[in-house]
Amino acid sequence: MRIVDLFAGCGGLSRGFEDAGFQIVAAFEFWDKAAECYALNFSHPVFTTDLSDTTTAVDEIQRFHPDIIIGGPPCQDFSHAGKRVEGSRAGLTEAYAEIIRAVRPKYFVMENVDRARNSHAFREAHAVFKKLEYGLTMMVLDASRCGVPQKRKRFFCIGELGGADDFLHERLLAGQTTTDMTLRDYFGAALDFEFYYRHPRNYCRRAVYSIDEPAPTMRGVNRPVPKGYPGHPNDACPIDENVRALTTLERSLIQTFPADYHWCGSKTDMEQMVGNDVPVKLGEYVARALKEHIEQKKILYERPVELAFHFAETGFRQDFSEWLVERKCYVRRTAGDMASRVKRAHSIRPMDAGEETVLYLHHLSQCPQFQELSSSIRSQLKRAVALYGEYLRATSYDCTEESPRCSAHPS
Repeated sequence: MRIVDLFAGCGGLSRGFEDAGFQIVAAFEFWDKAAECYALNFSHPVFTTDLSDTTTAVDEIQRFHPDIIIGGPPCQDFSHAGKRVEGSRAGLTEAYAEIIRAVRPKYFVMENVDRARNSHAFREAHAVFKKLEYGLTMMVLDASRCGVPQKRKRFFCIGELGGADDFLHERLLAGQTTTDMTLRDYFGAALDFEFYYRHPRNYCRRAVYSIDEPAPTMRGVNRPVPKGYPGHPNDACPIDENVRALTTLERSLIQTFPADYHWCGSKTDMEQMVGNDVPVKLGEYVARALKEHIEQKKILYERPVELAFHFAETGFRQDFSEWLVERKCYVRRTAGDMASRVKRAHSIRPMDAGEETVLYLHHLSQCPQFQELSSSIRSQLKRAVALYGEYLRATSYDCTEESPRCSAHPS
């Protein structure tokens, strides 16, 4: 599938998606220094386009016919380090939504700092996505649970055109580790230090960290240990001549950029690029979850008869509720509610034999009776239908010749 990366920075999200096996066909980044760095590391074009001019941007993006759009609008106006008020950069979130409105890719991935989810700009963007009938998965991911040795939290909004809300929720949860990744976990014996200095925003915060914990968020600034640093009770050790700030390269490695990544510009520029970008492994984590979902959908298209809804031929499968309890760990009451929602969806728009789940959901969304429902009920019905489709696929596989015992129909 063809991907375009917006607000691409120096390429962290692009590299993560490439490492997961996706094809990036173009990138857009307005900061010329970051675009120059991006161009050094990728073979596809990168354009220094002002994406706030959505008319021009859409014309350029549509030339690449993207199936997926990824990217993170600049986050300074939402960040903990900023003024905590929304300004011009927050408008770029709305610009991203307008581009999605015009291009209508099959999928999109938008990331930002965790605070962005509560912003007015995102609420406006969310309204656009829902009006376009995107199913949305919205989640804050802790990078240290997703293969990155850094305690960095990022908000992801992932959309699927015609999909159900939370379509990627379980996959994103399932792959996370139960403990935070430390620098020692990630680098092993390659590190030649035990403690390091990360300049705090103010001296009420600690500044000295150990390699036996995840690094704090890599910021866009990097300063040496000041002569007057007073120390902090929570520092991993007292300041001495062996405690130093991380180098730019070390910071990029903690952001999980590969060691041979090419950097350019002044030291200030490079520090800003490193601090602003998405950790490569975090991007890869999200990309792999999305890829698995897409590949499952591809199987559905390739085996439409086996994986289609069976209402027209066999009626509703009553063991759906039991499958939710046994395989998905739903409580029985919730499983019963899910079954009722599938039947309600069928009453609004009957499910035909041979009809793929994604097409059924698209057709359901067009029904006036469905559109009259509240947005929360529409999301609940879509989620239930998506689970029913997953159930049919799972029990179809269990009943193949290779697996003669079907878990949904025990002998």
